[in-house]
Amino acid sequence: MTQADDSARSVAERAAPGPGSAVIRGLSLLALLLLWIIAATITADPLILPQPWVVLGRFARELASGELPYHLGMTLTRVAWAFALAMSLGIVIGYVMGRFPAVDRWLDPWLVVFLNLPALVLIVLCYLWIGLNETAAIAAVTLNKVPNVATILREGARALDPGYEAMARVFRMAPDRRFRHVILPQLAPYITAAARSGIAVIWKIVLVVEFLGRSNGVGFQIHLYFQQFDVGMVLVYSLSFIAVMLVVEWLMIQPLETRVRRWRTV
Repeated sequence: MTQADDSARSVAERAAPGPGSAVIRGLSLLALLLLWIIAATITADPLILPQPWVVLGRFARELASGELPYHLGMTLTRVAWAFALAMSLGIVIGYVMGRFPAVDRWLDPWLVVFLNLPALVLIVLCYLWIGLNETAAIAAVTLNKVPNVATILREGARALDPGYEAMARVFRMAPDRRFRHVILPQLAPYITAAARSGIAVIWKIVLVVEFLGRSNGVGFQIHLYFQQFDVGMVLVYSLSFIAVMLVVEWLMIQPLETRVRRWRTV
């Protein structure tokens, strides 16, 4: 094993979450909860900022009524569809642009336009062109995220080591084995980076899409209670969805990043 391999392995081991990381996260969340209690006490107005136990009681009622699981489920479904479509399209477009300079020159202006087009504009245009339906909602979120994924994967495709490609040709590897054993391991860090940023941005855009034009979902409920100036219920739905996305981050995204680091150092 070379010195570079030893160095890469040690970096991966340092980056992997240790046994005390869960305790640190728990203490951090407790500190945030304490800050909330102090702020609510100073405010002394439950209409502006209710105490956490008040929000917890309203959360329990929404959970028991079935409203909270229903709207969370609708939002998560839209997030899953938009994430899958944005990652699939973005990976393909970014890889092709990174590997073929002629395609990159042709599509680069498109990429720049969509990267700088505000998310709100795309959402409104999709609703105006397609209608107030699920297709428009998911299309708006997907179009907002595809350029970012394509940009990250384009850099990954440009960084592919030509030496590995030459080795694959010498050993006459089949295209599927070449992709699995030569290309994919090199692209894996870029894919995980795109996935991490993608899931963080997509769920926020989904809430805006629901806020503007859907009749269900967490964004719709936030809009409803915003009109009623009900801070407590806004917090119930906001914090519930944030908690779900934290679980996704800790149980899916971070373990995936750890496996990719170890895979790269084997």
